[in-house]
Amino acid sequence: MEFRHLGRSGLIVSEISYGNWLTHGSQVEEDAALACVRAALDEGITTFDTADVYAGTRAETVLGKALAGERREGLEIFTKVYWPTGPGKNDRGLSRKHILESINGSLRRLGTDHVDLYQAHRYDYDTPLEETMTAFADVVRSGKALYIGVSEWRAEEIRAAAKLAAELRIPLVSNQPQYNAIWRVIESEVVPTCEDLGLSQIVFSPIAQGVLTGKYKVGQQPPAGSRATDDKGGKDMISRWMRDDVLSRVEQLEPVAAEAGLSLAQLAVAWVLQNPNVASAIVGASRPEQVRDNVKAAGVKLDKGLLAKIDEILDPVIERDPARTQSPASRP
Repeated sequence: MEFRHLGRSGLIVSEISYGNWLTHGSQVEEDAALACVRAALDEGITTFDTADVYAGTRAETVLGKALAGERREGLEIFTKVYWPTGPGKNDRGLSRKHILESINGSLRRLGTDHVDLYQAHRYDYDTPLEETMTAFADVVRSGKALYIGVSEWRAEEIRAAAKLAAELRIPLVSNQPQYNAIWRVIESEVVPTCEDLGLSQIVFSPIAQGVLTGKYKVGQQPPAGSRATDDKGGKDMISRWMRDDVLSRVEQLEPVAAEAGLSLAQLAVAWVLQNPNVASAIVGASRPEQVRDNVKAAGVKLDKGLLAKIDEILDPVIERDPARTQSPASRP
């Protein structure tokens, strides 16, 4: 495993981090989820990402059980707040009430007294940013979170948050966006802004929720048990990529991956790690062998010629519009 600093902070994270969105407590049974976390630990992953909303809060509980007994100082545990976790009007968003109540719930489920990174899961247009950032400052000063991050925020929102974080003297260090070889919407605005401010990207969906593994083929039914067959949320999330034009372009990447001595999944994860503003790529898994395969992307260097081939093949299906980064106009 290779490691990188998170932004300009002193926090070091593993290049590959393990996330349990759409898996633990939902698509994957608990025993299999525990085996995947064990495989991640065995492969040198120290960074684990979750959120209070995943699987209706069950994902945090499963991750907490999986990490129980590990040396806490040797782990970086990340979670998030924003999406609904209950029926009430205040069980959502980034109000002071919801943030201060949600961190307590997350810590209880994770079985720890602090998280290393607490992230705003989307931007909340119904709450003043000053209220949100002041609440985060209190979470940090209470020792319940060491660092603060955001997820899927626009460049101008990140800049405004960074200004307040500096005034409040709290460490805003990261953004967590979707990013992969066919979804590049952060490159033109978010990445330059974060480079200027000293924030890193912790990216999710580096393999486009499985599409960049090449297991989905034009004209063929998705493999049994794959995310595209998951009726608990995975099928809906991956549907945007299940198009013939995308699948046929991914198939053309197979000789490029072979040239690099990588599987298609390893090539996809290695691709996002070529961006120097990316500190870590989050991978999920339903089986331990998927974890072991993905971690082989750590430390891989792709030469300019190979990167150019990837761009040429995928160009017709790449999404670059920065406006595609967006949060709900009002709390869900």
